[in-house]
Amino acid sequence: MRKTIRKWFWAWDFEKEEKWLNELAAKGLCLVSVGYCKYEFEQCLPGEYGIKLEFLEKTVNHPESVQYISFLEDTGAEHVGSYMRWVYLRKKRADGEFELYSDTESKIKHLNRILSFIMILGALNLYLGIYNTFLFISYQSPLNLVGILSYTVAAVAAFGSVKLFNKRKKLKNECSIFEQ
Repeated sequence: MRKTIRKWFWAWDFEKEEKWLNELAAKGLCLVSVGYCKYEFEQCLPGEYGIKLEFLEKTVNHPESVQYISFLEDTGAEHVGSYMRWVYLRKKRADGEFELYSDTESKIKHLNRILSFIMILGALNLYLGIYNTFLFISYQSPLNLVGILSYTVAAVAAFGSVKLFNKRKKLKNECSIFEQ
């Protein structure tokens, strides 16, 4: 029997999303499909699977991404699904520890990929907001919904970028402590 849960996570809260998916897997609901704010689960043995998420450098269908996912599958991980450049993986806990990053540098690179995407999204929306503001001023329109929406998205992206910068800074500090 499949169970569908609709839930929203911000891109910078991927660790919360991963934790939530692992909590459900620990209760016997294993992830079998993903979509936009949509997760499908099937019954499994409690704690049978561990779940990991990764934001790929390129689209999921890009040959490099396909090769990378194939490599992960060779290690025992299953590609459950993907959304945009996010890939959802699961691995049986009986097969051993499930880690995607062996060192702090690779974690920082992952954060940089997410950060770059969010900053580009924010910059584009800031540009659209400014463009629409000047466009609507020239037409003397009283309400600029597109501009307001663009500014809102830019502000949310800025908030998320700050959160990711802080996570990255913490990891860099941990990395420098180990180097000394």
